[in-house]
Amino acid sequence: MTESVAIREVGLRDGLQSIATFMSTGDKKEWIARSVAAGLSEIEVCSFVPEKYLPQFSDAAEVAAYAGLRRDFVAVALVPNVRGAQRALESGIDKLVCITSATESFSRANLRRSKAESLAEIEEIARLRDRAAASGPRVIIQAGISVCFGCPFEGKVDDDDVCTAAHAAVGAGADEISLADTSGYGEPRQVGRIFRRLMCEMPQVPLAAHFHDTRGLGLANVLAALQAGVRSFDASLGGLGGCPNSPGATGNVATEDLVFMLEAMGFETGIDLEQLLGVRRFLTAALPDVAMSGHIAAAGPPKGFMQR
Repeated sequence: MTESVAIREVGLRDGLQSIATFMSTGDKKEWIARSVAAGLSEIEVCSFVPEKYLPQFSDAAEVAAYAGLRRDFVAVALVPNVRGAQRALESGIDKLVCITSATESFSRANLRRSKAESLAEIEEIARLRDRAAASGPRVIIQAGISVCFGCPFEGKVDDDDVCTAAHAAVGAGADEISLADTSGYGEPRQVGRIFRRLMCEMPQVPLAAHFHDTRGLGLANVLAALQAGVRSFDASLGGLGGCPNSPGATGNVATEDLVFMLEAMGFETGIDLEQLLGVRRFLTAALPDVAMSGHIAAAGPPKGFMQR
């Protein structure tokens, strides 16, 4: 039987947070609809952050409500605090992504609070989620741990710090853990080592990976995580993305490149590559002044390539 790998599209959140051009609410909804039609089953649709920080998400409640009503994919929202989580739950979102950090410096730069305070926030969000679950579905909480493979302020990050942060997030109420290479510092040997360790230490916790391609190692790091046993990855159409609070960090692994690599290797993604490239063409037309990256859109699939 063919082994499956899950890909979550994060362009609507991580991609759009990095550009000045406001994408219309209608285009965001169409992006979602086209992505679902192409086979994407989980999409990070927005971030519930204060509009003064990221005006791109001034329409977050409307986009999330549209996503939540569709019921044909898992709608995900990033929530930086309890207020954001409350808004997301009211919108009918399926999964919350809460952020903590492997380093103290990045936590303060990105979230304006300490690591301990971010964990306390996750605990409060988990309590809020549990109260809401008494009268509705139980929403999943994923903890996204920033700068797991290198920090723009502190440089090298010790493996112990990453694993400690992961265990602490689970203790605070997270159901899933995603390790993020926020600054694009990671390299394959390090990635494989840390994921293998966490696979042994917390075998009951679903693990995911979020890689940026800042230094050209995004897909190499995906391969290392795959070999360690990870089967869930974030990616962004056209390689859009980057963290505003991580100096020099550029875009994510391109979704279309990741789909091609996995399918070429014999994994099943459930995503139709040709339809996905069509979504990229829509995105290019909707954001004509925004630079995109990725290889498969330029070169096309090789002769004889066929998806299962």
